[in-house]
Amino acid sequence: MHYLSTRGDATPRRFSDILLEGLAPDGGLYLPERYPRVDTATLGRWRQILATQGYAGLAFEILSLYIDDIPPADLKAICQKTYTAEVFGTPEIVPLKKLKDGFYLQALSNGPTLAFKDMAMQLLGNLFEYELARRGEQLNILGATSGDTGSAAEYAMRGKQGIRVFMLSPHGRMSQFQQAQMFSLQDANIHNLAVEGVFDDCQDIVKAVSNDLAFKRKYKIGTVNSINWARLLAQVVYYFAGYFYATQNDQEQVDFTVPSGNFGNVCAGHVARQMGLPIGQLVVATNENDVLDEFFRTGVYRVRGSADTHETSSPSMDISKASNFERFIFDLLGRDGERSRVLFADALTREGRFDLHADPVFAEARARYGFVSGKSSHADRLATIRQVFAEQGVMIDTHTADGVKVAREHLRAGVPMLVLETALPIKFAATIREALGRDPDRPAKFDGIEQLPRRVLVLPADGARVKALIEQECA
Repeated sequence: MHYLSTRGDATPRRFSDILLEGLAPDGGLYLPERYPRVDTATLGRWRQILATQGYAGLAFEILSLYIDDIPPADLKAICQKTYTAEVFGTPEIVPLKKLKDGFYLQALSNGPTLAFKDMAMQLLGNLFEYELARRGEQLNILGATSGDTGSAAEYAMRGKQGIRVFMLSPHGRMSQFQQAQMFSLQDANIHNLAVEGVFDDCQDIVKAVSNDLAFKRKYKIGTVNSINWARLLAQVVYYFAGYFYATQNDQEQVDFTVPSGNFGNVCAGHVARQMGLPIGQLVVATNENDVLDEFFRTGVYRVRGSADTHETSSPSMDISKASNFERFIFDLLGRDGERSRVLFADALTREGRFDLHADPVFAEARARYGFVSGKSSHADRLATIRQVFAEQGVMIDTHTADGVKVAREHLRAGVPMLVLETALPIKFAATIREALGRDPDRPAKFDGIEQLPRRVLVLPADGARVKALIEQECA
């Protein structure tokens, strides 16, 4: 399997080449040259593997289709090391929670940092450590987080040999619990940088540094954001697992609703669907920062500036520049790298928007690829949290509430709907108290985390300052 860039660079690269790289040299995102197709017989075999070998066995089967330059025995060992009941809380790893007949939450938040990002980040940490040891190299990870990616990455990479992490977050815009999770880590290889701005400012710095090829190569800069293909690939696995848990045979359809900010989580669903998983609808749920919902309704992709990015009670989705969206648009355009480059490198830079509403391909977003969308507000979140708790006795976080609200608008008779759970409610305690008048449950290991000493540096939104810090740490 070789990988190419969404902006046209088709230089043959293997998985291990792009694992440590992040963005392609032309500024695009990596995708496989083709999506492996799985037939009904393969789905049946994988259903049995999940039943007999567990989630790690299913992960190995799917990852093997994309990773052919790591010996199979080593890849299987990495999967078995990653996906354990000890790390993820249950033997099923991603069990379903029934809300009512045909309507489920897929529990993705039982990992070390209580968010779905752990599902991919734990694998990524083990893949990084394996590949760096194989090469005898070191890696400086530069990432941006709106709340959950940062803690998941830091908990996955802390203490790992040959790895330093430089994690940018928007100063003061994460929940107190999210800040405490990250900033309380004292590991020498973890560096928290709070940027005076919004998440998109952090993401822009990561992309700018990654696009400085001389600096990137000199300091071995890699990324753990979902622009890294390996992370998105890991997320493909739980779509297959959720499908198998929700169905009895391999001809049934399911729908998925995904709370979406950076488009990475739902893009993994797009990949699973392209592989042949019988997904009917991929429902994109946004909050007040509705750039993705606007596109799927109108064909206009219009990024917002910092001043127009709302600060909401589902802060991990306070994103107005969805970096993974380029992967889907590349597929939507028939994998035309030059046209993709014009839209993302030229039109967005020059005009802050592009418009596909009059292009025949826009109709395919729904008809061929299954995408529909909706949005949610703070009032919607409160009402949904209250309703789910009152009717099912299940407490959900604010982002999952956005998903449940939008999922209800797209339910189809006889087709199971799975809402991907985003995080546990403790990460957003203030809104849970507002909705329910009580504190969310807190795992014992996080008691008192907000009172721990913090290790964080506040910086202006200046890529040069971030580069100087990396140089200093590597001196």
